[in-house]
Amino acid sequence: MSDILSPPCATTPCAPGAASQPARTEAQTPDPSVRDILVGVSGASGMPLAVCLLRCLAAMPAVRVHCVVSHGAQAVLRAECGSGPELLTAHASQSYDADNLGAGPSSGSWWRRGASPAAMILVPCSMGTLGAIASGATRNLVHRAADVALKERLPLVLVTRESPLSSIHLRNMLTVSEAGAVIMPFSPGFYLNPQTLDDMLLHMCGRILDQVPLPHTLGRWPG
Repeated sequence: MSDILSPPCATTPCAPGAASQPARTEAQTPDPSVRDILVGVSGASGMPLAVCLLRCLAAMPAVRVHCVVSHGAQAVLRAECGSGPELLTAHASQSYDADNLGAGPSSGSWWRRGASPAAMILVPCSMGTLGAIASGATRNLVHRAADVALKERLPLVLVTRESPLSSIHLRNMLTVSEAGAVIMPFSPGFYLNPQTLDDMLLHMCGRILDQVPLPHTLGRWPG
């Protein structure tokens, strides 16, 4: 892996010591020059990508990272990474209980408190979560935050992780795409000749950041 790709995901995203750093605390009065990015994590396979993305975002000084982890995601995280939600929330300025529908991201005003409107990345996005967003059924904060992002016409990137896809899945993807979301399947590229899992994850993170958009120095096709 090249030096430019090494931080902040140079080690395996699910390494036991990955969450050793304490969670950052958010100031009572947010810096308006910093952009809020909410990372929602639902119960689909692909937790290493969520960890890697949160690390990348936490390394950006102009970004304030928020995180909400669903109950299903916590179960998958234990299965894939052998860790609890702190592996994710350690990289966020503020984390939220998925059952707290009164949290800041439930309100449209929260999304516009900075100089640049907030954005949401849902990674990984399960098909159940996709269906809830497509139907407008908000059973938890992940669903509600995505619903608010759509109604406020703000960036919403859904990193879906399922295969094969049924007609129901495809219709739901079309519905949320027409509502303004970006559907981004967890489909890593191989044209940069990745040598490790980290290489593939970092390339995928770069593509996700492009959709927000946020500037980054992760690998791109040079052509």
